[in-house]
Amino acid sequence: MKSLPKSLPNAVVFVLFIIVIVILSSAPTTLAQCEKEIFSNGCHDKRESMKLKVIAFVAILVSSVIGVSLPLFSRYMPSLAPDRNLFTVVKAFSSGVILATGYMHVLPDSFNDLMSDCLPRNPWKKFPFTTFVAMLSALFTLMVDSFAMSLYKKRSGPANNGATQEDGNRTIENLEHGHGHALDLNYTSSQLLRHRVIAQVLELGIVVHSVVIGLAMGASDNRCTIRSLIAALCFHQMFEGMGLGGCILQAEYKFRMKAIMVFFFSVTTPLGIVLGVGLTKVYSQTSPTALIVVGLLNASSAGLLNYMALVDLLAADFLGPKLQKI
Repeated sequence: MKSLPKSLPNAVVFVLFIIVIVILSSAPTTLAQCEKEIFSNGCHDKRESMKLKVIAFVAILVSSVIGVSLPLFSRYMPSLAPDRNLFTVVKAFSSGVILATGYMHVLPDSFNDLMSDCLPRNPWKKFPFTTFVAMLSALFTLMVDSFAMSLYKKRSGPANNGATQEDGNRTIENLEHGHGHALDLNYTSSQLLRHRVIAQVLELGIVVHSVVIGLAMGASDNRCTIRSLIAALCFHQMFEGMGLGGCILQAEYKFRMKAIMVFFFSVTTPLGIVLGVGLTKVYSQTSPTALIVVGLLNASSAGLLNYMALVDLLAADFLGPKLQKI
């Protein structure tokens, strides 16, 4: 069976490049009244904020690595193997964290950005762009999901057909010898392809959101906000990583592909923080262009995460044969 195209790293690099270019071009258009509101709360301290950013970089990186890697070491912890009950419970909880991230964190942030007083009333307050983009993102994710499954089934079709025919001969031979070990390779191959599509699409959605949140933290001098975000993001990255790690484990990738996916998930938020620090002098969170770009990215990320959490993770598990037998 052929593995998925190695397009994820290229997609991630392209997304990062586009975000940086757009944010850089947005700085000169900051509105004065919005700047005044931001700096009036007494929480802005560049030196203290930089210390917190260094702590955040290390803490989030470690939490991300631990979270996404933990399911991959199930050989040393048999209780976390995909066929065990504990794995199902942990994956369901992690999927819930991903769902909550989309609905309770990313979507409200998009509303705040696109309904900001720093943006003109027309058209941003006359049309629900956040929910519209989130809906389009969910539909687009469904299209990608369906197209990817169709493409990979066609690519692996001849191999699967040959394997099924060979397995059928073996089954007949086994029945003749009294063994009767029948195996549905078509179902197994389809499930494996499904897990691989889910793992890559889910990681892409998480990466987009992680870049945005890391960039916002790195560019901010608000020590109050950064301090509260450190613990929240560590918890978020830990359990979101466990959900993604479970998908990677079920996808049965080879070591190289596992390492690439673990690396990109782990470094995306810390990399966003570094980019934000480097852009502190030219980046303004209240720039209209920055608000629009970040708001639309958050809306699209929310739609993707909500779809993946509900359809590909929670529904697939709770409506699957394992939990339906309980």
